[in-house]
Amino acid sequence: MVSADHPAVPKAKRNGLFRPHAGHQLRLGARSIYILPTGFGALWLMAVVLLQVVGIQLQSNGTLMMSYLLLGLFLLAMHLTAFNLQGLELSCSDPPPGFADAPLNYPVVVRSQCHRDQLRIGFILGSALRQHSTTQSRDQEIQPGQSELSIPWQPQQRGLQRPGRLRISSSAPLGLFRCWSLWEPPTAQLVYPARREGPVAETFAEAEGNRLNVSGRPSALGHDHWVDLRPHRAEEGVSRLFWKSMARGRGAHSKVFGGSPPSEPLLSPQPDLPKEQALEHLSARIWALSAAGDSYGLILGGTTIAPGSGSRHRDQCLAALALLP
Repeated sequence: MVSADHPAVPKAKRNGLFRPHAGHQLRLGARSIYILPTGFGALWLMAVVLLQVVGIQLQSNGTLMMSYLLLGLFLLAMHLTAFNLQGLELSCSDPPPGFADAPLNYPVVVRSQCHRDQLRIGFILGSALRQHSTTQSRDQEIQPGQSELSIPWQPQQRGLQRPGRLRISSSAPLGLFRCWSLWEPPTAQLVYPARREGPVAETFAEAEGNRLNVSGRPSALGHDHWVDLRPHRAEEGVSRLFWKSMARGRGAHSKVFGGSPPSEPLLSPQPDLPKEQALEHLSARIWALSAAGDSYGLILGGTTIAPGSGSRHRDQCLAALALLP
């Protein structure tokens, strides 16, 4: 069960050493950046120590000079790596809705005053010391000015969901240090139920005196005279098929009768299924009907959405499924 008033937020250990920062906007600075040597950096430092020991033991000025040079590059790389993130601004944008069975893109607005190379940005799972990205992050190149990045993540359930911790890191220019920062964007993203084909409950609204035909079958009024043809749908059966059209190789078409306007299904969850499974079936049916341009309505939790069509009507129905308590 997912409540719209209390969006689900991935749990984060805020009492750890590397705590994520909150807020709609984050400016990276000395208080929000962490930096540690990489494995290559640790080997580099061990080489510096070894050269120092050898230079002192052999009283070799050349060896000592080499150790000082490597140590200077090590310290310089630490500052250059930190400068690659320092001053970068991150803020939330309005995330578009999506389905729980597919990766979603979370928009993040990035502002920079200079060119930045080899930045890795992605949402993570796990503890602060052992983090791994939920999706494969790749090196990003940030140009001066404002730009918008789409960060992929995989939701686990429907409703208003927050993607969790965003990790931005860099090891440029020499790979001796890894500098990173953690941020939890507060803007929730609407996640529709996953689309899985299956049975749904249907009633049919007819235009004959505003009656509701619960049986799901068209009225017999006017069936003696058909006035038009339309592409055949599987749920209409074979009684309306215009066989002459199929015999002439023009495809399957159904007869439209003068006294029987097209039925408009009112969809509702299948009562004998678990709630989440029934909502997934509804999500798939709504998507398919909308893609076909058909008109449909929704009965959900005591609320009825009148039959309609179009992307706005589809999004209204899917949002009702996503926010159902």
